[in-house]
Amino acid sequence: MNVTTTILPGVLLITPKVFGDSRGFFLETFNAERYLKIGIQDTFVQDNHSHSAKGVLRGLHFQKNYPQGKLVCVTSGSVFDVAVDVRKGSATFGKWVGVTLTAESHQQFYVPSGFAHGFCVLSDTADFHYKCTDYYHPEDEGSVRWDDPDIGIQWPISTPILSPKDAKAPYLKEL
Repeated sequence: MNVTTTILPGVLLITPKVFGDSRGFFLETFNAERYLKIGIQDTFVQDNHSHSAKGVLRGLHFQKNYPQGKLVCVTSGSVFDVAVDVRKGSATFGKWVGVTLTAESHQQFYVPSGFAHGFCVLSDTADFHYKCTDYYHPEDEGSVRWDDPDIGIQWPISTPILSPKDAKAPYLKEL
């Protein structure tokens, strides 16, 4: 597996080794020992899967008291995936990094706890899978507005399809 660091500490782009031939392919999507060697010490306790249409933007989400680290990948289609540092006092607070993930690349994006996370769908549809380091607590969820000018994410879409909750998320400076 190949690991690429990003401008945000702990946020990683992981390219697994894929074994393919005319029949298809095989890859290992998670191996605790291998991921520990690249610095991911988390224990994952919940897996989630979402299916979305083109133009859907989900995020930017985080949990306040039960922060979740996430290991994400796309199993069909393509998305632009984003991590934003929301750790108060962090030297990179409010900074973001984004990557395009596709089913064909098999890449994974590791977003440690303390980061807001979101993605927008670039293909007709996309299936998005993510492992989480803590259970989802709906009463603990926080969000940041997707187009917060203080963060300045350069999304590849200008008029996303948002949930009502995401459409009225607060700006980072309001948190």
